[in-house]
Amino acid sequence: MNRPEFFVTPGYGEKKLELFHYTQAVKIGNRVEISGQGGWNDDDEYPEAIADEIVRAFENVERTLALAGATWEHVIHVNSYHLPMDGEALEVMVERFRHHMPDQAPIWTCIGVPALGDPRMRVEIRVTAVLPE
Repeated sequence: MNRPEFFVTPGYGEKKLELFHYTQAVKIGNRVEISGQGGWNDDDEYPEAIADEIVRAFENVERTLALAGATWEHVIHVNSYHLPMDGEALEVMVERFRHHMPDQAPIWTCIGVPALGDPRMRVEIRVTAVLPE
Protein backbone atom coordinates (compact mmCIF):
# COMPACT_ATOMS: atom_id res chain seq x y z
CA MET A 1 0.00 0.00 0.00
CA ASN A 2 1.18 3.51 -0.78
CA ARG A 3 1.96 5.78 2.12
CA PRO A 4 -0.41 8.79 2.43
CA GLU A 5 1.10 12.15 1.49
CA PHE A 6 -0.53 15.18 3.14
CA PHE A 7 -0.62 18.71 1.71
CA VAL A 8 -1.19 22.13 3.26
CA THR A 9 -2.37 24.92 0.98
CA PRO A 10 -0.03 27.93 1.42
CA GLY A 11 -1.78 30.85 3.10
CA TYR A 12 -5.16 29.83 4.48
CA GLY A 13 -4.19 26.14 4.78
CA GLU A 14 -1.25 26.95 7.03
CA LYS A 15 -3.53 29.00 9.28
CA LYS A 16 -6.15 26.25 9.43
CA LEU A 17 -3.49 23.64 10.24
CA GLU A 18 -2.26 25.76 13.13
CA LEU A 19 -5.73 26.60 14.45
CA PHE A 20 -7.64 23.37 13.79
CA HIS A 21 -4.95 20.69 13.24
CA TYR A 22 -6.06 19.45 9.81
CA THR A 23 -4.58 19.46 6.33
CA GLN A 24 -6.21 20.38 3.04
CA ALA A 25 -5.39 17.31 0.93
CA VAL A 26 -4.11 13.76 1.01
CA LYS A 27 -2.75 11.66 -1.86
CA ILE A 28 -2.66 7.89 -1.68
CA GLY A 29 -1.32 6.30 -4.82
CA ASN A 30 -3.15 7.99 -7.68
CA ARG A 31 -6.14 9.08 -5.57
CA VAL A 32 -6.42 12.63 -4.17
CA GLU A 33 -8.95 13.58 -1.50
CA ILE A 34 -9.32 17.16 -0.33
CA SER A 35 -11.01 18.61 2.70
CA GLY A 36 -13.97 20.91 2.16
CA GLN A 37 -12.95 24.22 0.63
CA GLY A 38 -14.88 27.39 1.33
CA GLY A 39 -14.97 30.71 -0.44
CA TRP A 40 -12.42 32.34 1.87
CA ASN A 41 -9.26 34.18 0.90
CA ASP A 42 -5.87 33.97 2.64
CA ASP A 43 -7.03 36.59 5.17
CA ASP A 44 -10.11 34.49 6.04
CA GLU A 45 -12.50 36.95 4.39
CA TYR A 46 -15.61 35.97 2.45
CA PRO A 47 -17.26 37.73 -0.50
CA GLU A 48 -20.61 39.38 0.08
CA ALA A 49 -22.34 37.72 -2.91
CA ILE A 50 -23.00 33.98 -2.78
CA ALA A 51 -22.02 33.64 -6.46
CA ASP A 52 -18.58 35.13 -5.71
CA GLU A 53 -18.19 32.86 -2.70
CA ILE A 54 -18.89 29.78 -4.83
CA VAL A 55 -16.45 30.94 -7.53
CA ARG A 56 -13.75 31.45 -4.89
CA ALA A 57 -14.46 28.03 -3.36
CA PHE A 58 -13.90 26.46 -6.80
CA GLU A 59 -10.62 28.41 -7.07
CA ASN A 60 -9.58 27.09 -3.63
CA VAL A 61 -10.38 23.53 -4.73
CA GLU A 62 -8.20 24.07 -7.80
CA ARG A 63 -5.39 25.54 -5.71
CA THR A 64 -5.51 22.62 -3.27
CA LEU A 65 -5.69 19.95 -5.98
CA ALA A 66 -2.58 21.43 -7.62
CA LEU A 67 -0.51 20.71 -4.51
CA ALA A 68 -1.04 16.99 -5.09
CA GLY A 69 -0.49 17.21 -8.86
CA ALA A 70 -4.20 17.13 -9.77
CA THR A 71 -6.55 19.45 -11.64
CA TRP A 72 -10.29 19.69 -12.14
CA GLU A 73 -9.75 17.36 -15.13
CA HIS A 74 -9.03 14.55 -12.64
CA VAL A 75 -12.08 15.16 -10.42
CA ILE A 76 -14.55 12.27 -10.34
CA HIS A 77 -16.66 13.11 -7.27
CA VAL A 78 -17.94 16.35 -5.74
CA ASN A 79 -19.79 16.90 -2.46
CA SER A 80 -21.14 20.41 -1.97
CA TYR A 81 -22.76 21.74 1.19
CA HIS A 82 -24.92 24.85 1.01
CA LEU A 83 -26.49 27.28 3.41
CA PRO A 84 -29.02 28.05 2.10
CA MET A 85 -29.56 25.76 -0.87
CA ASP A 86 -31.31 27.92 -3.42
CA GLY A 87 -31.65 28.32 -7.17
CA GLU A 88 -28.84 30.86 -7.46
CA ALA A 89 -26.33 28.61 -5.69
CA LEU A 90 -27.35 25.64 -7.81
CA GLU A 91 -27.08 27.69 -11.01
CA VAL A 92 -23.57 28.92 -10.12
CA MET A 93 -22.42 25.40 -9.16
CA VAL A 94 -23.55 24.03 -12.53
CA GLU A 95 -21.91 26.92 -14.39
CA ARG A 96 -18.63 26.28 -12.54
CA PHE A 97 -18.80 22.54 -13.34
CA ARG A 98 -19.17 23.37 -17.02
CA HIS A 99 -16.34 25.90 -16.80
CA HIS A 100 -13.85 23.71 -14.91
CA MET A 101 -14.85 20.29 -16.32
CA PRO A 102 -16.18 20.86 -19.85
CA ASP A 103 -15.30 17.34 -21.01
CA GLN A 104 -16.67 15.30 -18.11
CA ALA A 105 -19.43 15.41 -15.55
CA PRO A 106 -18.46 14.19 -12.07
CA ILE A 107 -20.75 12.40 -9.68
CA TRP A 108 -22.18 15.04 -7.36
CA THR A 109 -23.92 15.08 -4.00
CA CYS A 110 -25.43 18.50 -3.23
CA ILE A 111 -26.70 18.99 0.32
CA GLY A 112 -28.46 21.88 2.03
CA VAL A 113 -27.30 22.15 5.64
CA PRO A 114 -28.26 24.22 8.70
CA ALA A 115 -24.65 25.29 9.45
CA LEU A 116 -21.06 25.01 8.21
CA GLY A 117 -17.71 25.18 10.03
CA ASP A 118 -17.63 28.98 10.11
CA PRO A 119 -20.79 31.06 10.61
CA ARG A 120 -19.77 33.27 7.66
CA MET A 121 -19.65 30.32 5.24
CA ARG A 122 -22.48 29.57 2.84
CA VAL A 123 -20.77 26.91 0.71
CA GLU A 124 -18.19 24.16 1.17
CA ILE A 125 -16.90 21.95 -1.66
CA ARG A 126 -15.06 18.65 -1.21
CA VAL A 127 -13.74 16.59 -4.12
CA THR A 128 -12.05 13.31 -4.98
CA ALA A 129 -9.66 13.15 -7.93
CA VAL A 130 -7.97 10.20 -9.62
CA LEU A 131 -4.72 10.76 -11.46
CA PRO A 132 -3.76 8.67 -14.51
CA GLU A 133 -1.59 5.67 -13.60
